[in-house]
Amino acid sequence: MNIDVIMRRWIDILVRLWLGWQERRRARHWLKVTRVGSEWVLEDAKTSTRSTFAAGTAGVGLPDEIVRAAQKSFVILELPASDIVSRAMTVPAQARDLLAGIVRNQIERLFPWRASQAAYGFRVAAGADANILNVQVLATSRATLDEACGELRALGLRVDRVVAGKGRDDGAITLWSRLADATDSNLARTRRMAAGLMVGTVCLTLAVNVWAFMAAASADGENDEVGSRLATLQRQIMGNSSKEAIAALAPAERARALKETSPVAVVVVEALSRALPDTSHLTELNMDGATLRITGLAGDAPALIAPLERSGHFKDVHFFAPTTRNADGGRFVFHIEARVEPHIRIEGE
Repeated sequence: MNIDVIMRRWIDILVRLWLGWQERRRARHWLKVTRVGSEWVLEDAKTSTRSTFAAGTAGVGLPDEIVRAAQKSFVILELPASDIVSRAMTVPAQARDLLAGIVRNQIERLFPWRASQAAYGFRVAAGADANILNVQVLATSRATLDEACGELRALGLRVDRVVAGKGRDDGAITLWSRLADATDSNLARTRRMAAGLMVGTVCLTLAVNVWAFMAAASADGENDEVGSRLATLQRQIMGNSSKEAIAALAPAERARALKETSPVAVVVVEALSRALPDTSHLTELNMDGATLRITGLAGDAPALIAPLERSGHFKDVHFFAPTTRNADGGRFVFHIEARVEPHIRIEGE
């Protein structure tokens, strides 16, 4: 099944659920209209009041309060017994679940109208034989129903359901309802609204997700930039304050402070000898303040970075020049730069 067919069916289900919910909500407050002779009788279930107005009077509208109440209510039209035709039929009890289809197929046999020209309803009456269903079918022509609904519409009343009058035995039978009679043309507007709402929701969700992703990426970038700036400022402040504090000390204390904060060449060489593997050796070593640069030969140059960082004496270890093979091609010439962390003693001693 194509995805567009599935979507159309899903939208139709949503539309009918929406219309059904609206009908049930409005049905909590209902108005019943009955024709008695040449008058319409309007009964309000909420206030238990009855209003009477002439039928068939052209150009005469209902009072505004009745029209406003009808707009918020579920309007039921009860046709008089004179407009209803009743027929009886029997069906096997096993066919109870198929009763609606059976009745529709028998409309033209029971009544003088085609199924499309009639508004009908049915109910099952109790019988002596449990294996037989006694079905009472009530019907009226669509012309009679449309005429009555049109007259009420001209007065400002929108009919939601048409039922058979009380003159037919012990209860009302629904002959027509706006929800059950909803066709594709009736549902087109609601279907378009539902489809538009779904498309709008999807677009809004995508827009929010894209915005959130871009905002998160921008925030991460700003956080990294701010963190880098803060770290630079902190190092500058700490370095400046440390130099100023050391310069303000007495000569003896200044010498001791410089000794404690300056890298010791012997300690650096010892740390390098412990961190570098035996398969590598140095050809150059240069210390400029806290910056150490070493050049040498090794069989695996990238493997030297991790041991130097784990030693605890070196930070920001990286290559400051390309690594190349030596003349015989057996080893690599490396150029490593690091920041020396001042330590007086080698760990483990």
